[in-house]
Amino acid sequence: MKGVQFLVAFVVLALASSFASASDPSPLQDFCVAIDDYKSGVFVNGKFCKDPKHATADDFFFSGLNIPKDTSNPLGSNVTQVNVAQIAGLNTLGVSLARIDYAPYGQNPPHTHPRASEILFVQEGTLYVGFVTSNPENKLFTKVLNKGDVFVFPVGLIHFQFNIGKTNAVAFAGLSSQNPGVITIAKAVFGSDPPINPDFLARAFQLDQKVVKSLQAKFWWDNN
Repeated sequence: MKGVQFLVAFVVLALASSFASASDPSPLQDFCVAIDDYKSGVFVNGKFCKDPKHATADDFFFSGLNIPKDTSNPLGSNVTQVNVAQIAGLNTLGVSLARIDYAPYGQNPPHTHPRASEILFVQEGTLYVGFVTSNPENKLFTKVLNKGDVFVFPVGLIHFQFNIGKTNAVAFAGLSSQNPGVITIAKAVFGSDPPINPDFLARAFQLDQKVVKSLQAKFWWDNN
């Protein structure tokens, strides 16, 4: 009987432990520089790892975040991503970075990062930022940020930034994933390939079907 009780207790503890560690596990090595050649590496967290003996400083390096990007597009913004695609040494480290340039009255439209929280630092300009909580509250949190201010967007929540100033603005974002992903809401819904059935979207958004078809016919700009 005691043996059965011990076994039950062991299983319960094991399950509790697995629930408590539902996030990505910590790496068991110093680093895992991502490579494309599967013949000479070990597969870890979506990427193959270079032999650590062959790693160099360049595997952990990126240059150019000081350079403003072109914002002459319909959104008036441009995002420069620095994730595992740009720095192979970020693989398994759970962090990435982005620079966002905004033209006057430019915006980073409502979007979400499915795999990361974001912390935004304003280097220049004045931004109106916010995020919306999940159902059923859908509460909006907003703030006007000036140079030197910092704001946090929780993982998975829809958020945005809008340059309310008359001059260019620049912000830097830190994200808690090597590959946070981005889903721009309008582009995903109305610019999907193939298109979502307009009858469905008309009912879902309480819009006339002609409006939906008009939105689906637009070119949805990607500022990333």
